[in-house]
Amino acid sequence: MTDIFISYARSTEAQAKQIAETLRGLGYGVWRDDELPAHRAYAEVIEERLKAAKAVVVVWSTEAVKSQWVRAEADLARGAGTLVQLSIDGATPPLPFNQIQCADMRGWIGDTTAAGWRKVADSIGDLAGGLAVAVSPLAGAALPLPSKPSIAVMPFANLSGDAEQDYFADGMVVEIVTALSRVRSLFVIASSSTLTFKGGGLAPQQVGRSLGVRYVLEGSVRKSGGRVRIAVQLIDAADGSQIWAQRFDGALDDVFDLQDQVALSVAGVIEPTVVQAEVRRAAAGPTGNLGAYDLWLRSLGPGRSYERAGVLEAVDLLDQAIAMEPNFAPALAAGARCRYLIDLFGWTQDPNANRRQGLDLLHRALKCSGDDANVISMMAGVTATLGRDSRAGLVLAARAIEVNPGSAYAWFISGSIRTFLGDVDVAIDHFERSRRLDPLGPDHPTLIGFMAMARLQRREFEEAIELATACVQQVDHPTGYACLASSHGHLGQIGPAAEALDRYETLASQPIETFAQSYFIDSGGRKLFLDGIALAMEARPSKAGPTPDDRHLHLLRPLDGGRGPSGA
Repeated sequence: MTDIFISYARSTEAQAKQIAETLRGLGYGVWRDDELPAHRAYAEVIEERLKAAKAVVVVWSTEAVKSQWVRAEADLARGAGTLVQLSIDGATPPLPFNQIQCADMRGWIGDTTAAGWRKVADSIGDLAGGLAVAVSPLAGAALPLPSKPSIAVMPFANLSGDAEQDYFADGMVVEIVTALSRVRSLFVIASSSTLTFKGGGLAPQQVGRSLGVRYVLEGSVRKSGGRVRIAVQLIDAADGSQIWAQRFDGALDDVFDLQDQVALSVAGVIEPTVVQAEVRRAAAGPTGNLGAYDLWLRSLGPGRSYERAGVLEAVDLLDQAIAMEPNFAPALAAGARCRYLIDLFGWTQDPNANRRQGLDLLHRALKCSGDDANVISMMAGVTATLGRDSRAGLVLAARAIEVNPGSAYAWFISGSIRTFLGDVDVAIDHFERSRRLDPLGPDHPTLIGFMAMARLQRREFEEAIELATACVQQVDHPTGYACLASSHGHLGQIGPAAEALDRYETLASQPIETFAQSYFIDSGGRKLFLDGIALAMEARPSKAGPTPDDRHLHLLRPLDGGRGPSGA
């Protein structure tokens, strides 16, 4: 039986739908005109439903005030004593309805504790014989976890002592959920569901069980004068442990801009943090009956090691994952990337076969990537390197940023490709954006290694040495040692240059000149790098080759008219 009839103008359909869903969550039967049957006259059905309803909720808006249909429905409800009014945009009900109480619900986004909503809910409760008992969110068996990492953003606590700031706290939840929803590797619960928990004080474990999520994001908002402090923390719903926490401070001059900034920052950090937690979970799990997803997770650590044994281990895990799920885009893209690293550092006895395998995986990933920003980013890097088409790689990198501007990895890949092209000023800007979004993630050592190469191309050799040193202190990265060798060489620091070059040759299986040919598309950057390497080799007479002036002139020709291998 229909308890509630909702009358509204077409421009406020989204708000009317949200009101209906919230009322259904309280156990009411709700009817809107989207349920009109195809075999009956709509005027007849509407009148029938109006007369049967215990309460008629009229959603007033600027358009509704002008609508004869809304006025007629409101008039019938007024005569029957079932009228409940609310204004969604501040519009005043027309005569004679302005003589009846109308709840102000401007800016309402689903908060069931908001004053306007409480007024509406109380009126409906009186007309419908008392509020229906809401189904407990904790009732019944726990919901099963999705196949990918899942997260719920809970209502933020308003610590300001100012009820007017509730809208800001709720808006923060909506913005963060919207930003996280762009990340296709995450399963994100809608804000309309999580906001119903407002004021409930539930433990993360209870929320995880109720909503079927592995992770819970909690937060608080505290306003003081014209400043606001937002604190957030990511919780593992399995055991209640804190995985990550951060605090944001800003001015309230433009609250919406502040919400956007915080949402983007949170989204940029949450994804790599969750992935790392998932990697630890997979590594601690049983070794048998692994699915494609767990195999992919297990490949991430070895694949980021930039060591021959680690990358080859990742290839083996990814090949197993792809055999199970041939269209698993993250594994396809990661497999192509690993084969690029094998190509760059000469870790194969059959480079042609390795490259063919990498390109095959790249083309398969392109077909099934959808709008996963991380997969698109990885494909951008491989397209520019193994695919030898840097311009197409830039197009894919821009697409990844458009899909998810909060993806640290997308900004990193864009900066990487620009480094190879010699567009180092833009590259450094993109690297800084990436580092701001994910300052401590697993890709950080590689990121600062690429920043070092960009600094080298700007002849900022001391800065390049500082960054490359930080890179190799965290990861035994051949590229980092190559950068150190060239930078020290340019500064006349022959001893450290020779040591770095020795370490590169220990890690890589092909001459550094070949590495430079694969790494640099810009001939000016390639010449500058090799000049430094030639100077470094002067400290090793037994290994020295041609002089700096003639040893690599044959490598300075343009590659494919600007289309050539780079790196990611």
